[in-house]
Amino acid sequence: MTEQSPYTPPKVWTWDSESGGQFANINRPIAGATHDKDLPVGRHPLQLYSLATPNGVKVTVMLEELLALGHEGAEYNAWLINIGEGDQFSSGFVGANPNSKIPALWDRSGEEPTRVFESASILFHLAEKFDAFLPKSGPERTEVMNWVFWQMGSAPYLGGGFGHFFAYAPEKWEYPINRFAMEAKRQLDVLDRELANKTYIAGEEYTIADMAIWPWYGQLALGRLYSAAEFLDVETYKNVVRWAKAIDARPAVQRGRMVNRSFGEPHTQLHERHEASDFETRTQDKLEAAAE
Repeated sequence: MTEQSPYTPPKVWTWDSESGGQFANINRPIAGATHDKDLPVGRHPLQLYSLATPNGVKVTVMLEELLALGHEGAEYNAWLINIGEGDQFSSGFVGANPNSKIPALWDRSGEEPTRVFESASILFHLAEKFDAFLPKSGPERTEVMNWVFWQMGSAPYLGGGFGHFFAYAPEKWEYPINRFAMEAKRQLDVLDRELANKTYIAGEEYTIADMAIWPWYGQLALGRLYSAAEFLDVETYKNVVRWAKAIDARPAVQRGRMVNRSFGEPHTQLHERHEASDFETRTQDKLEAAAE
C-alpha cells in the first residue's frame, strides 16, 4: 500500500491511462460498439444476454420463478456475455442495450421484437407480461415499486462504491473504504428495520422487489459478495439474514443463480440455458467430464 497524496483535478479531465484494478481493461469514457458481432438467437420467445452478477441474477431468478408458476411463455434462451472479454461492446449487444451493461433482453413474442434493458425494467416488463410478482394497482403496487427503485439507487454505492474500493481497486485506501462501508451498513440497517415485522421487503408477498434486492443485499448477508461478511458484520442484521436464507432456499432462486454463471464450483455453473433439462445435463462439471 502506498500513502495517498493530495490530488488536484485538472480543469478538463482526459483519459490518459487505465484506472487500474480489476475490470480496468473494460472501463472507458465513451459508448458504442468496438466490434461487429451479431447476438445469437434461440428458439424461445425470450432471449436473455447476461452474466450471473447480482444484476443478471435478478432476471434469471424472475424467469425461473415464472416457469415454476407454470408460465410456459417464460421459456427462455440465456446467452453468456463475458464482460471481461468485452462481449458487451459488440454491435449486437449495443443494439440490445446502448449502455453496454448486462442484462439485456429481446422479447420476440410479439409482431416486432422489443428490447428491454436495465434489470429493473426487465423485471417490470416480465411482471406485467405474466401478471405475476407485482400487485396490479393501489398502495401495494406502489410499495413494491418503492423498493425496486430503492435498490436501483442504492446498489451502486454497494457495488461500484464499497465493492470497488474494498475488493477491486489496485490499492486499499482508508477514506473511500470507510465512506462506502458506512453507506453499505446504513442500507443494511434500512432493510433490517423494514424486515423486522414482515416476511418480505414489501409485505407478506414475495415480489419483484425481493428479486431486485436479494442478489445484492441478500447475497452480501450470506457472505457471497466481496468476501466482506466479517468486515461489515452482516450477522448482526438478523432480519436481513433470515430473509436472505428464506429466499436462498427457493428452488427457482437456486436455479437462477446458476444461469450464465462462469465462476465458482463447476457444478454451480450453467454457462448457457436453453432448456429446463440443462440444469441436469449441461452444468460445467458434466461438460468437463464428458470432454475427458
